Amino acid sequence: MVGPKVAGDLRKQAVQATLLALAGMLAYIWFRFEWIYGVGAVIACFHDTIITIGVFSLFNKEISLTVIAALLTLVGYSMNDTIVIFDRIRENLKIYRRESLESLINKSVNQTLSRTILTSGLTFMTVMALFLFGGPVLNGFSFALVIGILIGTYSSVFVASPVVLFWHNFADQRKRKSPSAAGGGTVARPEVLPGPVGVGPKPSAKAAAKPLVKKAK
Repeated sequence: MVGPKVAGDLRKQAVQATLLALAGMLAYIWFRFEWIYGVGAVIACFHDTIITIGVFSLFNKEISLTVIAALLTLVGYSMNDTIVIFDRIRENLKIYRRESLESLINKSVNQTLSRTILTSGLTFMTVMALFLFGGPVLNGFSFALVIGILIGTYSSVFVASPVVLFWHNFADQRKRKSPSAAGGGTVARPEVLPGPVGVGPKPSAKAAAKPLVKKAK
């Protein structure tokens, strides 16, 4: 048992550890791929962590230090699965240059789907055995991993990759709507200076020099 002050310090350190882990992963993916890939992966990890904590709240389970360790393990596991898909997308971008990004991401996900199902399935069976036969000490840790692996498997496919696709589509739409991309641009109109009140426009020099021709009656 710990007092409220120690519990508050542990909670603060746990939140800081999770945020620092996500920031480090974002920097790594930004360096290896593009910044939008890192943003998509971090959003997917936030999604996994928040849903797992929400399930703990629904079942009224205690969030202990072992659960925090399970959440950090889940963040690393989900990030690894997401990087595998992103790496395949990067390889296919070099091979299928003329294919649309939506079709290319769909193809990359399908190519890595068997690997994702096999890896997540075997990990899920192991964690499920820990949850059923591990006793009360490992109950919170294994329960967090059971929920997290289920959530993290579909977030890598249905959250991280669509974020990348959404951003590229949004950027393409902005480029098409910009005047410079259309080749036109705004034409600068000549500045018209207001003349004196009641006086019409002054004739040009050419018109002033032209002699007046009177029609013969």
